[in-house]
Amino acid sequence: VMEDLFKTATSTVFSKCPRDVELFHKYVSPAQKDRLEQTLKNKFVTISYNEAVEILKQASQTFTFKPEWGCDLQTEHEKYLVKHCGEVPVFVINYPYDLKPFYMRDNEDGPQNTVAAVDLLVPGIGELCGGSLREERLPFLESRLQRLGLADAYQWYLDLRKFGSVPHGGFGMGFERYLQYILGVDNIKDVIPFPRFPHSCLL
Repeated sequence: VMEDLFKTATSTVFSKCPRDVELFHKYVSPAQKDRLEQTLKNKFVTISYNEAVEILKQASQTFTFKPEWGCDLQTEHEKYLVKHCGEVPVFVINYPYDLKPFYMRDNEDGPQNTVAAVDLLVPGIGELCGGSLREERLPFLESRLQRLGLADAYQWYLDLRKFGSVPHGGFGMGFERYLQYILGVDNIKDVIPFPRFPHSCLL
């Protein structure tokens, strides 16, 4: 679904706003048009979090943040993984259980317990989308919230599952990051639709 959303949205932007896109591709990032056309043609790569950590550990590059199993992937790691996989977008799936929020579905996969989570990484940006399957099983949610000491605060959430739920999931795509990627803009501040400058937002 994420891959289809990205490809459909990008094809639509190209067909509906060709002059705007061409302006950026001509003056800001001349090589971006060819890269995007390749992205639209190629299938995205899928790797597990475990594979991602192994790739990073074997990298010849020195990272500011040392890659270890159980640690979150930093932007430098995400960009390296995309480069390693041939500069095409990469899905990283099945993150460590302790790294992600309580509502993500437990994969019940043994000692290195993981959840059914996914991040979509794109060239030059890093993470574009993030999402997961949601934990629909009440006993799993109750147990996890009790361990975290959050059972009282999230009683309302448990009530949503009390009488059963269907397996479901969700994800979000960063709008500014999406614009950065398709237009080839380096700084995220340059694609925020609301201009920011000193004294423009008095609180």
